[in-house]
Amino acid sequence: MRRTLANRRRFLSDVGRSMLVAGIGFSTARDLGIGVAFADDATAARLSFGSHERLAALLQETPPDQLLPQLVGLIRSGTELQELVGAAALANARAFGGEDYIGFHTFMALMPSLRMAAALPSERRALPVLKVLYRNSSRLHATGKCSADTLVPEHGEVAQGAPRDMIRDAVHARDAIVAERVLAGLSPNEAWNDLLPTVSESPDVHRIVLAHRAWDMINLLGIEHATTMLRQSIRYCVKQEEGRQKHNSDIPGVLTGLLDQHKLAGRELGSRAMDDAAIVELSNTLRTSDPAQGAGAIAAAIAEGYAAESISEAIALTANDLALRDEGRPERWASDNKPIGSVHGDSIGVHASDAANAWRHIAQVSNPLNAISSLILSGYHVSRDATMNPEYVDEAPRPNADELAKIAASDPSSLLAELDGAIREKNQDHVCAVTHKYLELGHSERPVFDMMLRYATSEDGALHAEKYFWTVNDEFATMRPAFRNRQIVALARVTCSEYGYAAPGYADACGLLGVEA
Repeated sequence: MRRTLANRRRFLSDVGRSMLVAGIGFSTARDLGIGVAFADDATAARLSFGSHERLAALLQETPPDQLLPQLVGLIRSGTELQELVGAAALANARAFGGEDYIGFHTFMALMPSLRMAAALPSERRALPVLKVLYRNSSRLHATGKCSADTLVPEHGEVAQGAPRDMIRDAVHARDAIVAERVLAGLSPNEAWNDLLPTVSESPDVHRIVLAHRAWDMINLLGIEHATTMLRQSIRYCVKQEEGRQKHNSDIPGVLTGLLDQHKLAGRELGSRAMDDAAIVELSNTLRTSDPAQGAGAIAAAIAEGYAAESISEAIALTANDLALRDEGRPERWASDNKPIGSVHGDSIGVHASDAANAWRHIAQVSNPLNAISSLILSGYHVSRDATMNPEYVDEAPRPNADELAKIAASDPSSLLAELDGAIREKNQDHVCAVTHKYLELGHSERPVFDMMLRYATSEDGALHAEKYFWTVNDEFATMRPAFRNRQIVALARVTCSEYGYAAPGYADACGLLGVEA
């Protein structure tokens, strides 16, 4: 009886605190020391995932040196790769909650690794997934998150109000618990659309791609795990709030001004298709404009009735252009696995392309206002990437004429052999030229994709190999023929850059599967 009364008192206290917070505002409440919390971490039961829990616990708790043999055994006994990926996503979210840099990069690689697996021969199909699961286990044990969780179960009630505003205000006050509680009371679609305006307040590639990958993962896990997936974005945004206020506080005003100027609130996206010349013109505008002007160019295109597909294509073309123009990592940013001149990992082109791809998908699955806002902010984002460090962008995109002139072969087998050799020699300029010539001659793109897939699986890629491989695959399938080959040229360049940095666990996985490394 005493325990029941104590629980009832705590419940009523939480509700009262929620009402007070709603009345005075989250920021003021925070300053006064008034909070609305979930159950204390020390006493809360562990967040559990029903039918996924056994696998999730195995993936979270098993040390990396013991994990691969167990996973190969499970696969041989009938466990599907999508089961492993879904359970790993849940374990990663529970452990890291979107707060750990390597942790959320690993989460963002999970779904791409599953899609990569589908393109491989059956005997090698598990390799991309095993590579990412090994990385996940390594990070869990390096950080102690194999036995300590960031996300705990949600408890209690939340005050009434507009969820979109409540989530935003709680994140601005750096109160993840309140924001998560609001989120938990919504349907999955409501949660997504009410969270997205807060996510969109800063053009940060990780902020945007994490949200896209979290929503994408729901297609595999089911809507019952939507809150767990989306809580990662809340935690990420809270951790980045100080930086957002310092560097990007003007973005909501830019967006609101453009929505008002072009009378876009309440509108549906149009259906006009741009021709090739218009795509190029808009792309060049985005590449040479400051962020606010880039956003304005997209808002004007929306007002003119152009379709989201055409607008997204111009944005993706701009990001791809950065991947082809990037002069490579400068000396002051170089490291052992990302040396001077490298373009893999967090390079300007890879980041811009991944962000553009995520924004496009976000616009496709959001309500009309969020879709329009996402396209405008995608324009802001790519223009910012293009203009913030102009000294790191070459004057002309690859391939260059001198490298093209060196290529004598024209048959596909000779060109593919030359391409593979150039990758192993880490000659980025020649890789771009060979890939361009191969595709310009009309040869099938599939063998090139297969070669890039092999290296995206075997090489480390500085946390980006899977994401960027799938970005290019996805954009190639979406873009019109006039532009899509450029995506593969950029992928070949990034693949060449990442060659020579073997992925931890890959050789062991090959041995366990009985395939050549």
